Amino acid sequence: MVAKTKEDFTGLKVIGEICGAIRDELVHSTKPGITTKELDEIAREMFEKAGAQSAPKSEYDFPGYTCISINEEVAHGIPGKRAIQEGDIVNIDVSGSKNGYFADTGISFVVGEGEAILHKICDVAKGAFDAGLKKAMPGSKISALGKAAHNVAKQHSLTVIKNLTGHGIGRSIHEEPKHILNYFSHWDNEILKDGMVIAFEPMISTFEEEVFQSEDGWTCLTDKSFVAQYEHTIILTKEGPIITTL
Repeated sequence: MVAKTKEDFTGLKVIGEICGAIRDELVHSTKPGITTKELDEIAREMFEKAGAQSAPKSEYDFPGYTCISINEEVAHGIPGKRAIQEGDIVNIDVSGSKNGYFADTGISFVVGEGEAILHKICDVAKGAFDAGLKKAMPGSKISALGKAAHNVAKQHSLTVIKNLTGHGIGRSIHEEPKHILNYFSHWDNEILKDGMVIAFEPMISTFEEEVFQSEDGWTCLTDKSFVAQYEHTIILTKEGPIITTL
């Protein structure tokens, strides 16, 4: 969507704050031994208390209120009985709606010490997001965000996931632009507009560049790579980007 009114900006910020608060609480609550279902229950309670809806559940009938992915699971992991262990890399992805406005946010982090490479890809994912954010302005090409993110990955001898992308958001969870790539492509030449709302989500990989879907029909996996994501919902303005999900 393109945010135009004060009501648009307020509505986007309200749901952004809700999703950001749920994300942060789930990260804080992630300890060795807790199951992904237990974390998802925290999210359910927080959505209900805020008078908001889980986007995956309400829009796609996803079997959970949030997507929680561990290790080989890159995205769209289904909450369940799996217990989180010391050293796991975990991705918490929270999206929701309230009063017709949507937000989407996610972060990958390591539980406890973990291997150095896991901490590295999480740090690089944040750096890739920050680099892309500098290009997130009206008049820029969408491809500039992906190019900046991929360049950061390459500087650290890493790569990006190419078949999962960012997207437009606002009045629905997925809308135009349908793809905000994590790498540069000549055909991805749409111009960003003032007030455009996007979910930008670089995914940094140790070496594989594509994920595949598991037999459950939801979870995205890699064969041998580890992947870290960093995602926020952003309103693009002439005065600078507004991150609604901080």
